[in-house]
Amino acid sequence: RSESYVTLALLDAANDRDPVVQEQVRKSILTLGNQQPDKVLSMCQDYLLKHPKLVVGHRVVILQTIELVVKSRIDDISYPKIKSVIQLASDEMTKSKEVVPEWQQAASNILVAVGNKYINDIMEEILGKFRPGVLPHFFVVQTLANLSDSNVYGMVPFLNAIMGTMLPMLGMTKQDNMKWVFSSALCHFSESILEYLANLDKAPDPTVRKDTFSSEIYSAYDILFNSWIQSRESKLRLTVAEALGSMSHLMAHDKLEEQLPKLLPTVLGLYKKNSEHYIISKSLSQILEASVNMGSRVLETQIDGLLVALHQQICSPMDFSNPPTVKNHNEVLRCFTILANTFPDRLMVFVLQRLENSNERNRMGSLAVLRHLINSSTSIMETKRLLILVSIRQPLADHSNKVKKRVVQVISAMAHHGYLELEGGDLLVRFIIQHCALPDTYHRPPDPEEVTNEALRSMCDNTLHLFTTTVGRLTDVLWPMLLCYLTPNQYANATTPLCKSLILLANKKQTAQEPNFIIDFNAQGSFLYRCIGVILQQCYNKELVRKQLQEILIGTRHNDAIERTGVAMGIGLCASSHLDGTLEKLEEFGKSDAFRKASGIFGLLKDKNDVDVEKMKSTLILCYGYVALHAPEDKLLTRIDSDILHNISKNFNTKVKQSAEPTDVMRTPVRYLVLTTCANLMYPTILNLSCVHLHYCVHSFLKDFMFSLQCVFPQVLYSDTFTALHELLRNVLARDLSPDGLQSVFKHIESWLSSGQDHERERAVKTTAELLQFYLDNLRVKNLVTFHNLGALVGRLAPRCTDPNPEVRRAAIDCVYRLMYIQLRYEGFSLDYKDDSVEGLLDVREKLSNPDNTVLYKTCSELTKIISKRLPQQQLSTLLFMLYDGLVDSQSNCSRASSVILNTLLKNRGAGLQDLVPEMLEVLHNRLQVIGEEQVKVAIGQSILILATQHLQTVVNTLVAYPLPYDSWSCEMWIALGADSTLALQIMEMIIEKLNVMVPYVDKKESMLRPGLTKVATSQPLAMTCALREMMLNGQSADAVAYLFPKLFSALLVRLGSSVGVQLPKDLNNICVSLCCVLRVAVEALRILLGRAQLDAVMKPLDQEGAWDKMKDPQQHTTGVTLLSRAMAKHAGPRLPSIVESLCPSLCNIYECQRITVTAFFSELLNHHVVTELMILDMLMNNMMERITDTCGTVRMLAVRGLGNIAVGSPEKVNKYAKELLAAMSSGMEENDDPGKLITLEAMSGMSKILIYLDQKNVHLLVACKYAMRICAPVIGSEQISAMFQNHLLEEKGLHHGEFINDLTKYLVRSKSFLYYKNTHRIAECLVMLLQDPDPLVRGKAAEAMGHFH
Repeated sequence: RSESYVTLALLDAANDRDPVVQEQVRKSILTLGNQQPDKVLSMCQDYLLKHPKLVVGHRVVILQTIELVVKSRIDDISYPKIKSVIQLASDEMTKSKEVVPEWQQAASNILVAVGNKYINDIMEEILGKFRPGVLPHFFVVQTLANLSDSNVYGMVPFLNAIMGTMLPMLGMTKQDNMKWVFSSALCHFSESILEYLANLDKAPDPTVRKDTFSSEIYSAYDILFNSWIQSRESKLRLTVAEALGSMSHLMAHDKLEEQLPKLLPTVLGLYKKNSEHYIISKSLSQILEASVNMGSRVLETQIDGLLVALHQQICSPMDFSNPPTVKNHNEVLRCFTILANTFPDRLMVFVLQRLENSNERNRMGSLAVLRHLINSSTSIMETKRLLILVSIRQPLADHSNKVKKRVVQVISAMAHHGYLELEGGDLLVRFIIQHCALPDTYHRPPDPEEVTNEALRSMCDNTLHLFTTTVGRLTDVLWPMLLCYLTPNQYANATTPLCKSLILLANKKQTAQEPNFIIDFNAQGSFLYRCIGVILQQCYNKELVRKQLQEILIGTRHNDAIERTGVAMGIGLCASSHLDGTLEKLEEFGKSDAFRKASGIFGLLKDKNDVDVEKMKSTLILCYGYVALHAPEDKLLTRIDSDILHNISKNFNTKVKQSAEPTDVMRTPVRYLVLTTCANLMYPTILNLSCVHLHYCVHSFLKDFMFSLQCVFPQVLYSDTFTALHELLRNVLARDLSPDGLQSVFKHIESWLSSGQDHERERAVKTTAELLQFYLDNLRVKNLVTFHNLGALVGRLAPRCTDPNPEVRRAAIDCVYRLMYIQLRYEGFSLDYKDDSVEGLLDVREKLSNPDNTVLYKTCSELTKIISKRLPQQQLSTLLFMLYDGLVDSQSNCSRASSVILNTLLKNRGAGLQDLVPEMLEVLHNRLQVIGEEQVKVAIGQSILILATQHLQTVVNTLVAYPLPYDSWSCEMWIALGADSTLALQIMEMIIEKLNVMVPYVDKKESMLRPGLTKVATSQPLAMTCALREMMLNGQSADAVAYLFPKLFSALLVRLGSSVGVQLPKDLNNICVSLCCVLRVAVEALRILLGRAQLDAVMKPLDQEGAWDKMKDPQQHTTGVTLLSRAMAKHAGPRLPSIVESLCPSLCNIYECQRITVTAFFSELLNHHVVTELMILDMLMNNMMERITDTCGTVRMLAVRGLGNIAVGSPEKVNKYAKELLAAMSSGMEENDDPGKLITLEAMSGMSKILIYLDQKNVHLLVACKYAMRICAPVIGSEQISAMFQNHLLEEKGLHHGEFINDLTKYLVRSKSFLYYKNTHRIAECLVMLLQDPDPLVRGKAAEAMGHFH
């Protein structure tokens, strides 16, 4: 019969060289086996018996197929067949004495599958090959082990006898592989027995007890522990350890107690001998559990060694890409839990002591244990809560973000178990809020496992939200505590999560009508005023701010010290945003009537009101103090004398001589005297100048002041003052001659380096040069210290080397020169060492005298090469980010210089900066938004190109991930990547490759109320299409586009098909759809491609016929694609062969929409003779023939249309393909799944075109067709159709094809049934022949079809 013939052919093909075909063959045999299991199993057996020398791979595939049939149909297989399968598998498994794992494992798996139902028959066969005194075959033991796993209840009754036979064999075993399989079997046996005992209520024999097996288990233990575990083979040692863990539960209590002092140290010792630790930890946890369960007393003597070893393991880093390390971590935690139940005090002391160790890894491990114990051993930890609260304070101060992350996890666990309600819990809440306010990480850490500030902050935000929403017991802890964190400045960045939590808490309190929902702010001290200050800080309405300040000052109870302080703090907070308005209001309040009473009647009368006036003055002075604290430093310095100190002095009732020098005029030596006095007092330790004072001193000199006409010797005064400032700064720096000390002074000068005034920049750079010379002259390197701010300093100073002011240029070069030598000193070079490259800066200095821009930039490049050579790698990132700031310098010369230095550094050193690429791109994206200088914008484009040359994948991945729709700056970045044709080629190829394999959309349920699914675009393919569109806008991409045109056209056409009826992701729905419509993006990209490829002749008819709009309309999409295909055929013929070749794979795609688009394109191509001229007709026709059986009706309709078009486009080829074309049209007219009869109509249309042609050109074929149709007519089963064929299809008569097709269709529709004749044997023969086809795809399809012969 055909089924047997087919099955035999499939068995022959089972070892096909192509794995996909091989898998399909197996599936087909399984399909046949599921229908007729006995028959197929018999054929498999016969095949193996008749081909004893079959290659191993072929035997394995057939054995695996037998296993699958047995597994799926075991209840339907006859018992005699089961017996024969057991015999076959047993023979196959043991035929070779050598171990051939793949073959013998496949046979063993059959026995295990059968054993799930016929365990007694299996055991009868297996035990016949497991005889006392003779070492069994490796896979006999392995099969017993696997059977004990798969059929616990069936196997356990046999295990006592099996182990009795096995024990003498253990002593006879010399080979490691046999030791391994026996150890593995003992492990499986033990696990099975334990599972059996744990489920005795379901077991067939509930009388089985643990001590039934204790004697045999201990005998086996003796050999494994005293001999095999010492093996040099690590795989064997681990398997023995695993077995010992499982066996420990079955050992007699006294035996286990006796062995523990030897067993535990031996297992712990394996950690050092093996790189894989999971199995050891698993075994250890089982031994500990067995020991604790039996109440071991010996275990206490081992506790110290156990804790140390386990702690070392928990401190080992977890690699989530390596599952065994994660499993090991969990097993070690399980060990700690087991020990906590028995030795809680000793364990807790051990863990908390380890928390005191500041080593990062040590502390992280201890925190992991603590968190686990809090969660898993709640009752035991109850009495330890206060001790834990005290001990956790130490890691709270750790600087490592990794440690902080673990601390947050511990705090979260503590919150759920009532710790935070206890004394000291508020510190933990504060820790979370502090880290909700973390600033961003400005430099990406080199360690990929490092926890960034952003990640830690996000974690703390989530933790605070969790406290508020899910830990109900914390509500009264957090309310109103969280309110107190809203106003202090250090928690400003945490305002958003704090407010979210407060809203949730307040709603919860209000809904429950809890009495403490209402807060008595009198009891809360000055909180309310601080809140008002924060609100005014954010208010933009200046008049409203003034009005509120007036009400606060008038309404304050000045006698209340707490309220007075609160008012002052609130006004100080307000001043941080509204300094001028706040100072004006305070001055106005100081001049009000209430204050005039203070000096009334010569101050002799003192009544109650006068006392109040003194309190008001106290409030006012306090307000000025907080204003000075919170005001912006740059604004404060100009107001501190005239407004703040002046008014404070007035309210002290002391007369102040008004002799202060104006801030904008130098007419007296006041500045010189102040600076000289400060400098003298600074040295050695008389005065410790505050940061604000130092800033004020620097500001007072560097700022843009004029010389008064009253000043007799202005230049001398200027020089003296300049010298005094330098002396002051040198004395400050001498206090801390270190990189940090230098930075603390430089920060006061830094902002002046980019001043808009020439002389301010000159003073700042010269002052810096003086400081650096002093630093270099006095530097004494005793220890290896990193000059960590070298990159930051060079980044600020190097761009000034092209400053418009020649004095600034020269001084800036001096700064860089000195910085390089400071770095050399830190590297260990002596004071008199001269470096050739650094000395080259002196030549650069001379060249900078030339103001010509071309010379300046060339010199700038030379300068960069010197910096690049001497700068340590770890400083490079800091330098680059400083240069990014320089791109927006107020001097265009310097912003251009920043770009030159930046790009030169990236070219020379950028290859090692892969981890920083995303951050650098983000900074460039931000800079593009504020840069007006066109030359700098071009340079940024160059920066992106350089980064892409070095880190192409990272750059593309980063830019693709930018939010959609791309903003204009993201678009500029993509356009920049099109500037280099070689790079553009690589990127486009990369994107095409991704577009061809990525999922274009997902089906999502739009609403529970609406039926059906909605197609939603996936982000990446959409982003990549946008990227292609932008890159092709760059004219420089023309070469890349020309080279890749066929692939680009094909990818975008397929993308166009993928976009029909597809919606935007929800996160883009709120954005204007016209900016980022899925279909619109694809159409625009395709249009730009045609333009960039200079195919104006193609675009013109498309524009005229509205083809682009039709492509975007789901109802007219195929019409639009047809117009595109027509234009390409007429005006871009030579490009078609490569395009067609690229598009062909998409016709087999799973996405219906893609198949529709490509079929529509191909269908129209066949309407044009150019496809014959280009010799692609055969390829197109073959594809159309395949598509007429497509699952999609639209595809089938378009395929039939395309085949009919051959008669129009290439009529001379109809003769060649007449047989195939007529068969296709006939198939189309017989289409059942054609609700709108569109396929039938297309088939009739195509048939009429073809028959018309045959009528004119091919009389013989026409006569043959008529004869064949008359003969076949009765087979159709319709008398009307048969009569019509006999009357109309006469050889000597002509035929009106339109009428004939019309009548035929009418009769077909009316016909109720058809008779189909299937010559199955002939089909089977054909399929068997196809199994030999050289094309694996054909072989696979043939095998798939053969699976239906049942």
